Amino acid sequence: MSFIKACFSLAAIRVLCLVLLVCGGSLPARATDAPAAAPTILVLGDSLSAGYGIRVEQGWVALLQSRLRAKGYGHRVVNASSSGETTGGALARLPRALATHRPAIVIVELGGNDGLRGLPVADIRRNFEAIIRNSQQAGAKVLLVGMKIPPNYGPAYTRDFYGLYGDLARQYKLPSVPFLLANVAPDEALFQEDGIHPTAAAQPQLLDEVWPHLQPLLARK
Repeated sequence: MSFIKACFSLAAIRVLCLVLLVCGGSLPARATDAPAAAPTILVLGDSLSAGYGIRVEQGWVALLQSRLRAKGYGHRVVNASSSGETTGGALARLPRALATHRPAIVIVELGGNDGLRGLPVADIRRNFEAIIRNSQQAGAKVLLVGMKIPPNYGPAYTRDFYGLYGDLARQYKLPSVPFLLANVAPDEALFQEDGIHPTAAAQPQLLDEVWPHLQPLLARK
């Protein structure tokens, strides 16, 4: 089942809730082997960035480190993503991550689990705003990664949820990725058996979604 089909399947939503919500729990941030003195990119995400169902080194976040190195950037990537993560959970973990890693850039890939739980969009917004403000106050640039959810809570909720990303990007003048899964959603072969999580083969395309919006934030060492 493709992601698009899964978005309209109640059974798939139940599977997704089990996978994304039950598999939650804070995971230690994983840093790549770039020099510790290099500027840090902190990825604050959920299972789509944590590499659910694939080897960590196959995920788009690990591939990002390889691309940075290949293109001559000296950045170190720290993956602080956790399967099942919500904006509230990430916000609680953020102060320690900022103090520990002192990132130059924070990539925020969150919200899907909040949307699947039907949390009020106003609450999700407050969490996002706090994440953005805290990151900026720590001296980091923020890249916001958009996500879409199935229409199970009605068209108004679905519209308001997705519109939140654009609203935040405009309000805080952030670069943003419109939809992380845009390139892989039409191809069911690029998803694992749950029909939700991209395969290892899809990870370069996820990186390709992020890269054009991230690259302008990078300063040569």
